[in-house]
Amino acid sequence: MMGHSHALSGVVGWMAIVPFVQGREFLGIQFDIGPGEIVAGSLVCAGAALIPDLDSKSSTISQTYGAVTRWLSLVFAWMFGGHRNGTHSLLFAVLLGVVTQVLALWSDLAVQVFVFLLVGIAFNGLGFGSEKNRVASEVITAMVVGGITLALYTSGVDYTWIGLAVAFGCLLHFIGDMATEMGVPLLWPFWKYRFGQNIGFTTDGKVERLIVTPALTVAIVLLTFYLFPWPELLPEA
Repeated sequence: MMGHSHALSGVVGWMAIVPFVQGREFLGIQFDIGPGEIVAGSLVCAGAALIPDLDSKSSTISQTYGAVTRWLSLVFAWMFGGHRNGTHSLLFAVLLGVVTQVLALWSDLAVQVFVFLLVGIAFNGLGFGSEKNRVASEVITAMVVGGITLALYTSGVDYTWIGLAVAFGCLLHFIGDMATEMGVPLLWPFWKYRFGQNIGFTTDGKVERLIVTPALTVAIVLLTFYLFPWPELLPEA
């Protein structure tokens, strides 16, 4: 799938699981999810849902932070065997989730920086910004992303779940790519069979543009009305 579809799937995926994990404990992590965690988790998952494509120099995420992400793209492609190989495996999702969780335990500042980067990736994937005036667009986007990150921090968002959210975002990416013709080698490097290969729709084809992307957008709107306590936000008469 294209970057915007992956980003949208990250938002939908996080919002969809909130009712099921709310108040529960998973792998020692207690999920007490309020409005701040819904917003933060949606953006983190949207950004994480683009990370597996860091193995392609032409992908949305590889273009997000200029020379830095382009260089990382070359490194990831070399480490994981090119596009849609190692970075599209369950092993990669677990490793990335563990590294992120360790980061969260190590430093609160490091988590905030990582959240800032993921939100920026999510915004780029969702199509914010103007190609006609890229410099001004990047400055404005950075300011908006910084403001969102700071607002989430000051509202007391607890990121103890961030490792699971990042791994979940990667899994959502895999599901999206398994629905396309190329498929995904989920069990790489032990078994390089591509699950979903030659079965699904064409990337950026009519199915994705006319059905998948609109459906994900509608799902976000519906889940927003379902999850957020709108009557409590309205002023009393």
